[in-house]
Amino acid sequence: MHFTGRTWRPPYEANSCIIQLTSGCTYGKCRFCNLYKDEPFCLSPLSEFEEDLAEIKRYQPGARRIFLTGANPFALSYKKLKPYVLTVRDYLIKCQTIAMFASIRDIKNKEVWQLKKLRAMGVNGLSIGTESGDDDTLALANKGYTSQDIIEQCRKLDEAGIEYYFVYMAGLAGAGGGYRNAMNSAKVFCQLNPYFIYVDALTLFPETELYMLAKEGKYIPAGEKERLLEMQVFIKNLQIRTHLFANTVSNFYPVSAYLPKEREKVVAELQQVMDTFSEEEMQEYRSGLKSLG
Repeated sequence: MHFTGRTWRPPYEANSCIIQLTSGCTYGKCRFCNLYKDEPFCLSPLSEFEEDLAEIKRYQPGARRIFLTGANPFALSYKKLKPYVLTVRDYLIKCQTIAMFASIRDIKNKEVWQLKKLRAMGVNGLSIGTESGDDDTLALANKGYTSQDIIEQCRKLDEAGIEYYFVYMAGLAGAGGGYRNAMNSAKVFCQLNPYFIYVDALTLFPETELYMLAKEGKYIPAGEKERLLEMQVFIKNLQIRTHLFANTVSNFYPVSAYLPKEREKVVAELQQVMDTFSEEEMQEYRSGLKSLG
């Protein structure tokens, strides 16, 4: 298999076959991220992609879902993405779903008819790191799009029938911004149809711009209890049917829920955690995190 640079897939794609389509990130300007630092965006040659598909066919000929790696392979234009997607079926005849990371920015270069064509070819399951739906927080993180962009672009995915997942980052708005971030993000997400929402809690790592701003006192990270309060507000105001997963190591207390059915249960769980553990205990956990992998 041809893998170069950082190979990263979401935890929920653990059972998918992993194959590299791109490496690096087309954007590389998010202030909290250094995953693809100094790694230029590159498209795998179609010949290498076919060799990898042939290898998967030898070991997992019945593979039903593959995940294309790279920070955002969906950045490729419809014309460039199409031959790779079609080639998957040449080797894996039982493959039903081709999933990958995507950014809101990546949807803009595709018309609805192109998205429908990609859906018909098997593209389904876009992991979108929205991080927030609050304009101030999106600007702080330098995401390169607005809340209105999220609505407009994801409505195109809804129209095309492409399933997508959101990532929300608790604590990203900084101290005092959690309530605003949660309320505005929930308001935006409620206008859309994410199949599930994956919640991470911001952890600052060296060599990220946000880490340096915090060191200089220009960014004040949210406290641990504020993050849990933010998550409570976010969950209380998500008035859509969706699955919520906040069970990565970045979260002090892992929770998951099917909303709205389990809303009150998970809100109560979070309250119990805040009542049981001190801010210092939670901070100690955060400072002990060396990676999110």
